[in-house]
Amino acid sequence: MAYKAWFQCFNDDCAQTYGLNEIIYNCKKCGSLLEVKHDMQALKDKSAKQWRKLFDDRHRVSQWPYGSGIWGKKEWILPQINNRNIVSLYEGNTNLFYAKRFGEQIGVEDIWIKLCGNSHTGSFKDLGMTVLVSQVKQMIADGAPIKAVACASTGDTSAALAAYCAAAGIPSIVFLPKNKISTAQLVQPLSNGAKVFSLNTDFDGCMELIKQVTKKKFIYLANSMNSLRIEGQKSISIEICQQFGWEVPDVVIIPGGNLGNVSALGNGFLMMKELGVIDRLPQIILAQSSQANPLYLSYLENFKKFKPVTAKKTLASAIQIGNPVSVYKAIKTLKQFNGIVEQASEEELANASALGDLNGMYNCPHTGVGLAVLLKMIQKGVVKKNQRVVIISTAHGLKFSQFKVLYHQKKLEGINCKYANMPLDLNADLKSVMNVINRDIN
Repeated sequence: MAYKAWFQCFNDDCAQTYGLNEIIYNCKKCGSLLEVKHDMQALKDKSAKQWRKLFDDRHRVSQWPYGSGIWGKKEWILPQINNRNIVSLYEGNTNLFYAKRFGEQIGVEDIWIKLCGNSHTGSFKDLGMTVLVSQVKQMIADGAPIKAVACASTGDTSAALAAYCAAAGIPSIVFLPKNKISTAQLVQPLSNGAKVFSLNTDFDGCMELIKQVTKKKFIYLANSMNSLRIEGQKSISIEICQQFGWEVPDVVIIPGGNLGNVSALGNGFLMMKELGVIDRLPQIILAQSSQANPLYLSYLENFKKFKPVTAKKTLASAIQIGNPVSVYKAIKTLKQFNGIVEQASEEELANASALGDLNGMYNCPHTGVGLAVLLKMIQKGVVKKNQRVVIISTAHGLKFSQFKVLYHQKKLEGINCKYANMPLDLNADLKSVMNVINRDIN
């Protein structure tokens, strides 16, 4: 049976549909964001057992393109695309880090970190970008007038876009907020040949400008308001269950900025449940920085209203977003998953990140937000001792090494760096060295 997918208006009262080959980001009738929908009846031609076996058989194979964590699940992601137009860097299939020692310290031993940063450009953004750039390549092959793909970014999206466009031979354009991303993040799109604009504004300002630029049909929008990105990112939840032998964790904690990842993971869990691959849903907890917390403030009022904020500077720079484009998708998902929103202060996220590092991790500050929120949820009794918890680590810590350097130098303003660890300057003689070893190593 032929599998099909299409764009559909997120507003259930509207539900207008559009082809995936249309250059469109909002519903023409009501203006709402779009979702990628699948012909679920067609997908039910295989049993849950058959789907699990197919995905397991494809895991890390060398047969193009099915060894990718995304394209090994092609029928659930982008079924109509021709394989020759797929742009893949064999993304996905990232490991679950069993944080056993960390869990023993905090009183919940079944803690796992989904290391989405162990990917080609070092963040989970690769998962959505392979889908979007592949669809663009298909559209160009079919005659679409697209000349470039563009995004606003706090760093990671720009890196993924530039890399995948470079691999596809498609020009990329990136808008970045000046002096608000790490050097490692800035150099990635530059290295991959993107046209990089460093703008004297914040991410929200970049986002407003990119929306105006991409009204021109020859420049295609790559931000997460384009639901092709969400389709790739939903593979995270499918991978998690697959790695647990198709069992569902009890709690999933997701750091949130522009909030596309919340609905992405939710869509993956919902799809698996509808097809019988899993039999229940996890609880989703959304973790925000207290410096950029508009959804947390809305949650305190039971989501009765949402008001954008002006995001303040935060160590978790990738989620320094005050007006997230996917907010209403996120709210819908949280309501379906018994969702909670919690925030973490700068000191809480910095120390939680460092504590994780002391137990074998190497966390980006956004993962630190997730870890800090986990600690709060344990203190509040929301997360129980016997539960299995997965924290989504959004990026590799190496992209944020300056954050770690300043932490261990105790130079993060206003933060008590509890776990700082600096090199010891000693004379190069055995006595000096052994004095310290005998003092500190028990």
